[in-house]
Amino acid sequence: MTGKRGRFHPAMLILALAAAAAAGARAQAPHPADRWEYAIEAGYLAKVGNNSPHAYRIAPLQLAWRSPAAFDLWRSESGARLAVRNRVALVAEAIVRGPESRYIAVSGAPSIELWAADRRSAAFFEIGGGVGFIDSRGVAGGQGQDLTFNWYTQGGVRRQLTDRFALTASLYFTHHSNRGMTSPNPGIDVLGVNFGAAWSFR
Repeated sequence: MTGKRGRFHPAMLILALAAAAAAGARAQAPHPADRWEYAIEAGYLAKVGNNSPHAYRIAPLQLAWRSPAAFDLWRSESGARLAVRNRVALVAEAIVRGPESRYIAVSGAPSIELWAADRRSAAFFEIGGGVGFIDSRGVAGGQGQDLTFNWYTQGGVRRQLTDRFALTASLYFTHHSNRGMTSPNPGIDVLGVNFGAAWSFR
């Protein structure tokens, strides 16, 4: 063609081929939910409920691992999926306000993740627990012994910034109790926010 509007510039062909190659490479890359990953998470939690007279404030720091998806509960033709992974975490809590000052624990839970077809965005929900040690002080209304169990749940969203790096944000609740080994057994209930950065690997 000879008109300006009919000309086909070679650069346009190169750009089209590059875009197609990038899309193909991405389609062949493992899904983020099918990779191992570790994450650093930090948050701030405040007392809810009336099980303790102390106005607890807790700042948790967690080093978490998530497994590749164990199985899918649902998958669409477009690529969206509801996957179940396993999560294990080392937990270190600074008790900012309360009779105790620290809690060290391990916890585990399934991580249920609803992924968008673009593999970039997901909503997640976790519920589980574990065991750890708190520096009990023998203060009325505080924890009665060092050995303390934990139960937690969190629900939030994650966004993949690259194929191997993601940010997360969630609403986080945790309960601490010695399961009635001492009487009284007031426990700790706190609710707040939790933010994380996750790196995946094969």
